[in-house]
Amino acid sequence: MSTFSDIKDKSLASWREIVARYQTPSTWRSVVQLCTTLGPLVLAFVVMYFLARVNYWLTLPVAIVAAGFLIRTFIIMHDCGHGSFFRSRRANDIVGFITGVLTLTPYVQWRRDHAIHHATSGHLDERGFGDIATLTVREYLDLSRWRRFCYRVYRNPLILLGVGPIALILRHRVHNPKSAGRKEIVNVYATNLAILVVFTLASLVVGPWKVLSLYGPAMFLAAAAGIWLFYVQHQFEDTYWAEAGEWDYTIAAVEGSSFYRLPRVLDWITGSIGFHHVHHLSPRIPNYNLRRCHNENPLFQRARVLTVWESAKTFSLKVFDEERKRLIGWRELRRIRASAGRAVAPGR
Repeated sequence: MSTFSDIKDKSLASWREIVARYQTPSTWRSVVQLCTTLGPLVLAFVVMYFLARVNYWLTLPVAIVAAGFLIRTFIIMHDCGHGSFFRSRRANDIVGFITGVLTLTPYVQWRRDHAIHHATSGHLDERGFGDIATLTVREYLDLSRWRRFCYRVYRNPLILLGVGPIALILRHRVHNPKSAGRKEIVNVYATNLAILVVFTLASLVVGPWKVLSLYGPAMFLAAAAGIWLFYVQHQFEDTYWAEAGEWDYTIAAVEGSSFYRLPRVLDWITGSIGFHHVHHLSPRIPNYNLRRCHNENPLFQRARVLTVWESAKTFSLKVFDEERKRLIGWRELRRIRASAGRAVAPGR
């Protein structure tokens, strides 16, 4: 019986044949998904507006619903970036830009950075594009005390989910000097201009403070949920990381990405992105085909499954242990350092 480790012995072409059956977008399903996402999103903000006239605090529960539809809007942009939402590239780019404006994300710049993430996921020598910053044990121990402190702060869940969403939104306001070409630079500032126009028009109708007070909490929650999803999709104990000589794209796709088993309603809201192992092997599969691809191919069902409860525990993982090939937490790192110290002591 084959396992993920057998992938190295198979040709990539054979895997392309398997996933090819699921890669063709359905125009009507995509249009329905657009309608069942953007329509409820607008409705949620309308409800929030009228509730705010009674009492602002009544809007916060609805902000959670709006955040869910903002996540789903982002997933549509995500699929457009992979060219998997419509068959037409032009249609993907138009919808991608619009949904990018709604989620404060520059579509073309994000598409480029995310493509690099897919091409280098799990590659220890190519970290830095779309990753949650992760150091190896050796790298962490080589840091100064101050830089270790900064890394510990960064990896704290309160910072990742509390400060992270704001930092992410602000970061998207400027181009990425590491990857931006002319198209990316133009797109970032065109997106900013479009956001400003939409904000101005909405402010003329309901006032600028009302726009910020209604959209702000929903966007913050959506961004926090996005960071959370991205974290658990790659940050689990036995995830895959390898150096250049050992790294393999296909194994990285299926062993370095989790199957995040969400309740059906959350799976719908997140566009089945929990089937991340399938998505990383073939980004051209539309979100509405990911579940079927997983269910119809037994190999995918052997992916590392994370439940909601198990995913909460992944926040204890901090650095990658290159010797043991797994992520570990601070407590285990202290044990490794202590045992290393005992091993060295007799020879002093």
